[in-house]
Amino acid sequence: MSSATPLEQAASASLANRERNVQSKRGPWRDAMRRLVKNRMAMVGLGMIVLFGIAAIFGEMLAPYDPIRQDLMAAKQTPNAEHWLGTDELGRDMFSRILTGARTALLVATFVTFIAAGIGTVIGLISAYGGGFIDTAMMRLADLLLAFPAFLLAAFINATLRSPVANQMQRLADFTGLDFLAGKLFIDFFLIFGSLAIISWSGYARLIRGQVLSLREQEFVEAARSMGASTRTILFKHILPNSFAPIVVAVSVNFGNAILAESALSYLGVGIQPPTPSWGQMINQNLSQWRYFPHLVLGPGAALALLILAFNFFGDGVADALNPRRTSRN
Repeated sequence: MSSATPLEQAASASLANRERNVQSKRGPWRDAMRRLVKNRMAMVGLGMIVLFGIAAIFGEMLAPYDPIRQDLMAAKQTPNAEHWLGTDELGRDMFSRILTGARTALLVATFVTFIAAGIGTVIGLISAYGGGFIDTAMMRLADLLLAFPAFLLAAFINATLRSPVANQMQRLADFTGLDFLAGKLFIDFFLIFGSLAIISWSGYARLIRGQVLSLREQEFVEAARSMGASTRTILFKHILPNSFAPIVVAVSVNFGNAILAESALSYLGVGIQPPTPSWGQMINQNLSQWRYFPHLVLGPGAALALLILAFNFFGDGVADALNPRRTSRN
């Protein structure tokens, strides 16, 4: 039997109502942000991502040496006071190259992830809401892409389309007067962005399709449809905003996958080409020196592992924040 007085019970009820009002005003996204901030491993991952982001933006200014400058008189040096991570067989400073390699990794991760997410979201929306032949055709295309080993398909696209793309870019540069379009660096990134986005969009499309199929019969969609809202309005103003949570989780997780894929392609020699620094390319170039100069492989390998680990930590934190039930089950 409760010993609280009526006044205390009223105060307790008032406090509970106030808390519920605060939570309702705060909204689910603000609650998710609060849970994310409280997740220590997610914050550790975010801190590491910020550090790598600073290296990507200011790497050339922070680097003690020009990352592509060769000095054969200083080749194959072990870590010392002048070259903190030593030099490679061409005398290039490894610390400077790793710093500027962060720009390559984050550029690829950002563009590939958002291009693939954008394509997959649009296709998933149209496929699920359109249904019928449209749904069948788009999902069979997604199945066709999933039937190929994703990494091998990306490598095949890069290897076979490099020459045709370079020719077309040269024509476009001549026509527009924009010489950078025919530059090797622009072509490298264009091919990487395109190939990795092609192999990645199908996962987003299937995710969004499942969300749309579960939402299109909801009452708020039926209400919008009964009021004469167009298909475009229903898709982009009613269904898509309610599908943001799984998209955000998928994007945060797939950043690390894009970085790993770019490094693997560069390791095989069909990704970013020298002299532009890429961690996978650096590992490949120095792998033959592993027994004698292990720091040449450990440096870019450790940077690659740390950045992917950071995105995994942050991605898991985002997933937990947007799905409180997952945290409670764990």
